[in-house]
This record gives sequence, C-alpha cells and structure tokens, in this order.
Amino acid sequence: MSVKATIRAGRSHMYWILPGLVVAVLTMLSGPAFAAILIKIDKPTQTMTVSVDGETRYRWPVSTGASGYSTPTGSYAAFRMEKMHYSQEWDGAGMPHSIFFTTRGHAIHGSNHPGMGTPRSHGCVRLSLRNAETLYTLVDSHGMGGTKVVVAGADPSGNWAASSAPPAVRTQGQTFGASQARQRRGPFRGLFRRRR
Repeated sequence: MSVKATIRAGRSHMYWILPGLVVAVLTMLSGPAFAAILIKIDKPTQTMTVSVDGETRYRWPVSTGASGYSTPTGSYAAFRMEKMHYSQEWDGAGMPHSIFFTTRGHAIHGSNHPGMGTPRSHGCVRLSLRNAETLYTLVDSHGMGGTKVVVAGADPSGNWAASSAPPAVRTQGQTFGASQARQRRGPFRGLFRRRR
C-alpha cells in the first residue's frame, strides 16, 4: 500500500471516529456536572439553599453549631436517613427527618429549638420541622445517591450558646428515664461532646 493510500485510509477512519468523539464530548458537556440535589449551607448567613438539577427550589434559615460545637465545613454525600432519630449525646433528644452527612454523626434534621437563623446547635444543621420534612421527602424521592451537602463559610462571630428544647418536647412529648435513654444507643454515642 502506498503512502497516499495509507493516508486516505486513515482519513476515512477519521470520518467514522470523529462524529463519535464529537457526540461523546457534547454529551459530557451538556450533562449535569452537579448532584441532582444540592444542599448548600452558608454558616455566615445561617441559610440553606436547596437546588434540584441546578434550579434553586428552597431557601431556608438554619441553625448550625454554636461556639465550641462548630458544624464542619466541606463537601459531603448524604449516606443515611432516619425518619426519627434519637440522640445518644443529648438525653435522647428527638431529631425528626434526619439526613446524615458525616460519619461523625452530623445531620440535617428538624427542630423546634429556639434561635433558628443563629448558630445554636450542638453541631448538626437544624431546620424548622416543616422544612425538614419537605427536604426529607425530596431526598427520599430522588435518592441519597444524587444528594450532595456543602457546608461553607466561617462560624458567625460572637459567643453563641447551644440551645435545647424544653424537656417536654425533646422527644415529641415523651420524657425518658436513664434506662430508656440507654436503649437508644447508636453508632454516634459521645461524638458531639463539647471539646475543652
């Protein structure tokens, strides 16, 4: 085969390969470069923005970690959901509609604690009960695999004390003795203790 014939044969193969490459590149560029659900928590403004397929769907006030209980910044994947979780660290406190995003036990969950919009939690991200249920339903319907949680910014300045709900509402109107609280032990026991 002559050099000219080899070049011609190579060019004819290019006509077959080039369109395939163009289609592959265009598919990658036009496909979403983000999670189906993106939950962005901005600590300086104490807000959460929820986007679905790149479109902002919700913006809510939150309560992140108080002084000494900072909610860790970073990019995380939601990996566990519990309709009702009971905290080992905080006297069996109820954490409705929990979406866990760190293996140390940080979660987004519903709360009726005072101070929404200020850093008052023990490290989790608190939402109002209604907003937490809405978010939980949204993530449940799309699946955790497509859910990304991004916590950004520095903690607001000042000394913020962690708030607790009154004992009567800590576990949806029930109070628990020491033996009942022990029964609610889980994998995250003791992880949110205040560091000295």
